[in-house]
Amino acid sequence: MNSAISKDGTKIAYDKTGQGPALILVAGAFSYRKFPGQVQLANLLSKDFTVYNYDRRGRGDSGDTQPYAIAREIEDLQAMMDEAGGSAHVWGLSSGAALALQAAASGVSITKLALHEPPFVVDAADRKPPKNFVKHVTELIAANQRAEAITYFMTQGMGAPSFVVHLMRIMPGVWSRLMAVAHTLPYDAVLLDGYMDGKPLPAQLWSKVTMPTLVIEGTESPAALRHGAQALASVLPNAQLLSKKGLGHTKKLDSKKISSELAAFFIGNH
Repeated sequence: MNSAISKDGTKIAYDKTGQGPALILVAGAFSYRKFPGQVQLANLLSKDFTVYNYDRRGRGDSGDTQPYAIAREIEDLQAMMDEAGGSAHVWGLSSGAALALQAAASGVSITKLALHEPPFVVDAADRKPPKNFVKHVTELIAANQRAEAITYFMTQGMGAPSFVVHLMRIMPGVWSRLMAVAHTLPYDAVLLDGYMDGKPLPAQLWSKVTMPTLVIEGTESPAALRHGAQALASVLPNAQLLSKKGLGHTKKLDSKKISSELAAFFIGNH
């Protein structure tokens, strides 16, 4: 394990593997650097890249200095960028894609950017979280109701059927991993606040995100996710949309397919 120090003094833990151009992985909700799918993806990508797989603040071995703010998470990514030599490719998944996008807009030196199914809801007809989503997730965690927060986030936020949560409770090792990072769910909710209301994305919101960008969606993914990916690709200045079966993230990451597409994009074959 390696560690970087963010601007506010928070320790950010990361693993560094492989050799080649620097590539930073930004995980989504519930994930962290030791999450099995994240480890597998990092290992596959390490054949072509120097991969920096880090724990977002509050997760794994990273610190969790309070109060939380999106700006602090952007500083964490900047700290990782400094570890990588000042610039790097970045892949962000789900809420991690929202974080990577906001970091790019704030001036973090990202060479190429891959945004994997950011959960933006842009169509009024698509399923949306409750209006008090951020508030309720935050209240559940403040009351130390982690299991309830996980269930609420998955069903009301991500739209997962309740039986999926039940299955996760009985799958060996899965529920304990979710419980270990449940207290960071309010951070993900804050990152997505304002982008899940069923309204079009403002065309000029990310006008400074001019680096080559790949927006990824799985053709098997829920309609809301696909609509969000398509809308984002259309408003970013230098983006292309990749739509293929097996690239969805709401069930299980297909690390082999994802790593293949990422390598093609970052190396320059896309």
